Amino acid sequence: MITEKEIKAPNGIMFIFVLLALQIGTFTLLINSIINNNVTLAIISLLVTLAIFICWFGFFMVNPKEARVMQLFGKYAGTVHDSGLRWANPFYTKMRVSLRVRNFESSKLKVNDKNGNPIEIAAVIVWEVTDTAEAVFQVDDYEDFVSIQSESALRNLATSYAYDHHEDDDISLRSDPTQISAALKIEVQDRLEKAGVTVIESRISHLAYAPEIANAMLRRQQAMAIIAARRTIVEGAVGMVEMALTKLEERQIVELDAERKAAMVSNLLVVLCSDEAAQPVVNTGSLY
Repeated sequence: MITEKEIKAPNGIMFIFVLLALQIGTFTLLINSIINNNVTLAIISLLVTLAIFICWFGFFMVNPKEARVMQLFGKYAGTVHDSGLRWANPFYTKMRVSLRVRNFESSKLKVNDKNGNPIEIAAVIVWEVTDTAEAVFQVDDYEDFVSIQSESALRNLATSYAYDHHEDDDISLRSDPTQISAALKIEVQDRLEKAGVTVIESRISHLAYAPEIANAMLRRQQAMAIIAARRTIVEGAVGMVEMALTKLEERQIVELDAERKAAMVSNLLVVLCSDEAAQPVVNTGSLY
């Protein structure tokens, strides 16, 4: 595996003056050797002049949050991170690699969740290149690799969790966004690590049932919500009835036999569990 090796490239501005001085000196020497008919010196001066001229092609620019991957005749030579005008071997192939933080937003994928329900899901992945050598040499196109592997990881995540809760201890795509985002980040990072890419953040940007089952699942959610609300109401009502009977016995306000207790419990449950306000009936006769 090829890993990044940082190299230092000299300051380009300093090399401009150095090459300019050498170029002027060798050119002057060439002119003088021609004037003096010194063939040997003229040939040497010409070769040196051409070599210095080739060195002018070694200048390159490195922008902030950018790197240049250097190759010499197909062999990886190193990576330059220092920004500004730089100079390196003119025979180096200098490949630009951005180190900026980038976003990838997947398309809406139609997959089946853990329970087999068709859903639509999309995600946003925030990533950056941290190893330029792996990004350039380990994969053919690291940007395309990020998009394909991110969508693959998202599909795998969607099939591992249910869309919504069915048991209290289940993690679902809709109800637990923090845990799902953490799981998605791990899933994507495992796939992109070999490409020298680090995932900074991942989150679900779109989540919905597929159109063909959306209405049915909406009715199911409404029914489950009604059942949960009724359960809470009944539990509260039973607790209030129990408290009322206990207080009556403790304070000895009235003594009730089993039949009257049953009637009182029935009336209280009707009042407390009814959807509408109960209409009181005043009994003006005897209790018995």
